[in-house]
Amino acid sequence: MPRRTPHNALDRLRTPRRFPGFLKTASVCVLIAGLLSPFSQAAAGAADATAGNDYCGGQCSDILPPGENGNATLAQILLNQAFGTQPSHAEDQLGPYANLATGYSGLTDAAINTFFNDASLGVPSDQVASSEKPAGRSDVTIVRDKKAGVPHITGTTRYGTEFGAGYAAAEDRLWLMDVFRHVGRGQLTSFAGGAAANQGLEQEFWRNAPYTEADLQAQIDNAVARNGARGQQALADANAYLAGINAYIDASDSGRYFPGEYVLTGHKDSITNAGTIDHFKITDLVALGSVVGALFGSGGGGEVNNALSLLAAQSKYGVEEGTKVWESFRERNDPEAVLTVHNGESFPYASRPDDPKGEALPDPGSVTQEPLVHDRTGSAAGSAATTASATAARTTLSSAKRGMSNALVVSGKYTASGHPVAVFGPQTGYFAPQLLMLQEIQGPGISARGASFAGLSMYVELGRGQDYSWSATTSGQDIIDTYAVELCQDDYHYLYHGTCTAMDKVEQKNSWSPTVADGTAAGSYTMRVWRTKYGPVEYRATVGGKKVAYTTLRSSFLHEADSIIGFQMLNDPGYVRSPQTFQSAVQHINYTFNWFYADSQHTAYYNSGDNPVRASGVDAEFPVWAQAAYEWRNWDPATNTADYTPASAHPNSIDQDYYVSWNNKQAKDYTTAPWGDGSVHRGNLLEDRVKKLVAAGGVTRTSLVKAMADAALADLRAEDVLPKLLKVVNSSTVTDSTAAAAVSKLQAWVSAGARRTEISAGSKTYADADAIRILDAWWPLLVKAEFEPGLGSDLYTAFTDNLPVDESPSAAHGPTGSHAGSSFQYGWWSYVDKDIRAVLGEPVQGPPAQKYCGGGSLSACRDILISTLKEAAGRTAAQVYPGDDQCSAGDQWCADSIVQRTLGGIKHGSISWQNRPTFQQVVEYTSHR
Repeated sequence: MPRRTPHNALDRLRTPRRFPGFLKTASVCVLIAGLLSPFSQAAAGAADATAGNDYCGGQCSDILPPGENGNATLAQILLNQAFGTQPSHAEDQLGPYANLATGYSGLTDAAINTFFNDASLGVPSDQVASSEKPAGRSDVTIVRDKKAGVPHITGTTRYGTEFGAGYAAAEDRLWLMDVFRHVGRGQLTSFAGGAAANQGLEQEFWRNAPYTEADLQAQIDNAVARNGARGQQALADANAYLAGINAYIDASDSGRYFPGEYVLTGHKDSITNAGTIDHFKITDLVALGSVVGALFGSGGGGEVNNALSLLAAQSKYGVEEGTKVWESFRERNDPEAVLTVHNGESFPYASRPDDPKGEALPDPGSVTQEPLVHDRTGSAAGSAATTASATAARTTLSSAKRGMSNALVVSGKYTASGHPVAVFGPQTGYFAPQLLMLQEIQGPGISARGASFAGLSMYVELGRGQDYSWSATTSGQDIIDTYAVELCQDDYHYLYHGTCTAMDKVEQKNSWSPTVADGTAAGSYTMRVWRTKYGPVEYRATVGGKKVAYTTLRSSFLHEADSIIGFQMLNDPGYVRSPQTFQSAVQHINYTFNWFYADSQHTAYYNSGDNPVRASGVDAEFPVWAQAAYEWRNWDPATNTADYTPASAHPNSIDQDYYVSWNNKQAKDYTTAPWGDGSVHRGNLLEDRVKKLVAAGGVTRTSLVKAMADAALADLRAEDVLPKLLKVVNSSTVTDSTAAAAVSKLQAWVSAGARRTEISAGSKTYADADAIRILDAWWPLLVKAEFEPGLGSDLYTAFTDNLPVDESPSAAHGPTGSHAGSSFQYGWWSYVDKDIRAVLGEPVQGPPAQKYCGGGSLSACRDILISTLKEAAGRTAAQVYPGDDQCSAGDQWCADSIVQRTLGGIKHGSISWQNRPTFQQVVEYTSHR
């Protein structure tokens, strides 16, 4: 069955903009004529694939843009490049997804599936598009539906079921899977090309998980050994899944309908079919898992940056006052922070100790980052390559990980039907093809539909079972600690329990040459990591004059494979039958996630992750000495295992009135690694809307979708901070005409709802465009003018290294990059909010250590705001939105727009900005087993 294929990786992975001259239209037509013959689809089977075990009553829906089809043959890629032609099901979910932004105001329950897919189990016979027996097997059938082309895999044996899952995954995402197994192994440039962005991507992930082949295999062996029968079943499932992937590779290779990117990157010859597509092996799955874990499920790692800003604060104010100022900006447990568990229950974790022990703060000016890349040749030595390396290092070593995704869950006590309602999903960015793929798997011990990361889809990872649904958001609690290992003998030996011990050198050598897809000149380099028992070396410094290496120890290091057991349980209808068994399942997942659950009677929440039990007195915010007294309790360096906090200590709840999560603080006294959990957080956009719905009662799927969609268009700064700024500005009559005009526009925008939304669908022009431009220009100006005079430039800069000032939709400096949808996660909105309220004399819980705006003077603060507002108002659209590889300067809508970043040869158009999950479910179950 010929299907389709993609190419490079992530939003920094190089997108080939144009192919060389020989691929002009005429040549394209000739090539296509010779390549169309393998495309014949098998006739659709008429068998009814509906399921009798679906308890959702037609009220489960989902969406995952751009489309299920993520493979494209060479002919399909050429057609797309030349004429914009789309392979079937490559983007048929993009339009409905995009249209919600302008269509949600008139939404009804009956219209939900205009914007979502029907996520009922099975496929009615009149909706079957195709049916196949992969590799001729009699124990599994893959049925695809007409609307979205989603594979519905039904097996009569467990092996056959998983074989079918692997086959379907390769049909839909083979090239993407191949890309990401190479990313996880640090081999992307050798595989897909040496573009600077590819260099940066492989460096980012390999720095986080510099594994050898033996390390990858050991993870599998240990996970199987520790988990008894479930471990053995996971291994059998993985092997069957791999067999399915490899069967498709062989079939597509011999049938010549493999992904066309293999030709464009030089791995296959389009004429002779020479070349090979390497089979997948079980260690590839661990490499893929390490990428997913690093992207979405590992909190912490910013301890050195924290130390640098603390030292800057203490240098300016003295130790006592400087520490107080630092803590006020850190907001470890801000009393005004929005909480997921909001019933007042406390879950202490990573709190500030009364008497910190073992801190190893660097001597001023001594910190240097450990270089990763060595022996650069050719294009690897250019400025673009070195810039990409610097960006990758900053991203990897920051505590501001990619934390995205949101959830809105309401208990049946407050819904119109009496059944819980949930709208939830992960924000995984926007790619073509998407990192996730939809599927349904039905077989012995497995019954689920939903999304899985390509190449890891032996189980559904986010989705629904027969009578329950689940989803996750990134939580970001700190499971990464930084240790100062004292050096001895030379720079590559360190003291371990008093013995001078050699570091382990791990290297990955990569080289590349130009291809049709990536014309980057030939080059090469070696990535080198020095590993200690306390993790890889990330920095070097001196502490009290002693030479040290700062290492990062992650509790999930060498344990990416462990989470497979939790996902296996989530797919098992015999295991998950209640909120309690759901919580038990996700306790087996060591990634740092917030998990949500809904069935027809109950809702539930659980925060997962292997939270290490730290030694008494250790402050998780800062580096500590690599000495036995400060190690994790019962830590074994050979296996990187330790004591972890018990399940009851993780934020958890059953049947709370409602839950919201947008990567905000989980619960009282539970400290997360990233900064910014204060009085204003994007979680407030959900909290305010859902709280109002619950207070009124009668919540429906429609009203909850509307709340999500409305929050997805809101400008957090405008909704929650701008009214207070305008209150200061309007504390006296504004006499300057420029400032007065700007105030009038901003006030009108706030009154209209402070949304970034088109005048009408497809207009590509914002309503209140001028006000939006003014705020986008004003925010960074006002923050700097408000805080830098009081903090001083050194401390202000240090704090901006801990937490960026802004993350508007058009910002390219946020952790997700530009055109990525996700916005307003990291920024100084809470600092501005608290400081302005303090200057106004309003009550503030957890106030700033000092008043900064105008030194605390209302009139001086007003002068600062008006002067920066005038400057912002005078900036043109071209200055505020300078343009990039997607947009011309001054195009405000385009600057915000969401781009499906190409990871392969198929391109899609941009869509209007929304701040919402990429994969999203809307669920309301009517009954239970």
